Amino acid sequence: MKIAVIGCGLRTPLLIYGLAHSDLNDCQLVLYDIKPDRASTMAALGRAIATGTPLKISAAAALPDAIEDCSFVISSFRTGDMQARARDERLAFECGFAGQETTGPAGFAMALRTVPIALAHARLVEQLAPEAWIISFTNPAGLVTQAVSTQTSARIVGICDTPAELFFRISLGLNRSVKEVECNYFGLNHLGWVRGVRLDGHDVMDRILNDSGLLRSLYSAELFPPTLLRELRLLPTEYLFFYYSQQAARANQASSGATRAEELVNLNEQVIAGIESQLERCDPEGALQAYRAYLNRRNASYMHLEASGKSAFDQPDFDWNPFEGETGYHRIALETISALCKSEPSRIVLNVPNQGAIDDLAREDVIEVPCWADRSGVKPLRIGQLPDAVRGLTISVKTYERLTIEAAVQGQRSRAILALFMNPIVGDWDAAQNFVDRLIASDPAHFDYLS
Repeated sequence: MKIAVIGCGLRTPLLIYGLAHSDLNDCQLVLYDIKPDRASTMAALGRAIATGTPLKISAAAALPDAIEDCSFVISSFRTGDMQARARDERLAFECGFAGQETTGPAGFAMALRTVPIALAHARLVEQLAPEAWIISFTNPAGLVTQAVSTQTSARIVGICDTPAELFFRISLGLNRSVKEVECNYFGLNHLGWVRGVRLDGHDVMDRILNDSGLLRSLYSAELFPPTLLRELRLLPTEYLFFYYSQQAARANQASSGATRAEELVNLNEQVIAGIESQLERCDPEGALQAYRAYLNRRNASYMHLEASGKSAFDQPDFDWNPFEGETGYHRIALETISALCKSEPSRIVLNVPNQGAIDDLAREDVIEVPCWADRSGVKPLRIGQLPDAVRGLTISVKTYERLTIEAAVQGQRSRAILALFMNPIVGDWDAAQNFVDRLIASDPAHFDYLS
């Protein structure tokens, strides 16, 4: 079996580790990145990670070579790299919004920059590996998955580790194994909620909602007041912070003097340089140590800047082996690939077309819900009607996503302005027009297609 990876960012070693230590390790893994040196670096580090396993790792100089005859194509690229994210988040901040790469104006910018490239990749998959599954971690994951599923015939599912992370924290709060806890989850990517939790056959949602300490333990920072969660009777994923507390998030960014991306740019450059230096010295273990230290520092800082207004890296680093974590990008990617190879169905939260699972959305709308997945395909579990407390928000975000895809496919500036105007974080025509015009001016290389 051949698996291709498009986009060799700093989560690639996690994926390689997961694959090397799974039942799927007797396969060929081909890495491709628009920066060939990055693919080569990750391939070299990957071979050190996979030592003693049958996994074969190589870097491809051209995208068609990576894709041809694949069984799976893992898409995890960032158009414009971290510098584009930092520019988007700073522009969103300057226009009066929190800068966050997948929500609000910065998420909109990322979508417009990403959709045309994702569609081009999918059309190559159609030609060169028509039976392959695209496993898309490319953000904004739900929107990109919907663009590909509605505009091409490529087989695609979107993945995200955010729901699994919330499930894991719920299980920790209940002092039980994650396999013992069943979470009733629904929503869109980065816009999802748990509305029920079952343990030993009993619903324990009231127990969770009535325990303020447990509620606070579900998030990496102080994001949601327990009183809010009790009124909603829902447990939101962490990205709802940017909808429920948009101005607080922006105020905290102002207090810290930076956005998340601006803090990560230098850190990412340092770790890549450190890994390359260690590999040049023929010290793969040193490269792995540098990588593990990077992940621990990054994970320890997650969401702290937006929630507290303090530098994300004022937090103490984690001291654990990230390769062995219960959750993460590599876990959900490998679970999905494994499920799609088997005849026995597995239950996994995925981003897939609705197909009637949620009454309030169209059949082709991509949603994020538990699914049954096996070699015959993926089927979302029935959700029914959305709760009143989140129906309007969900429909508004999905309307924004549909319009953003239209703008990207048609290349229409006016449609792009309407899309951003419909985003519930924005909801202001002048602000939407101002952001779109400034975005095009800030990055004409990626946005000159909008006319």
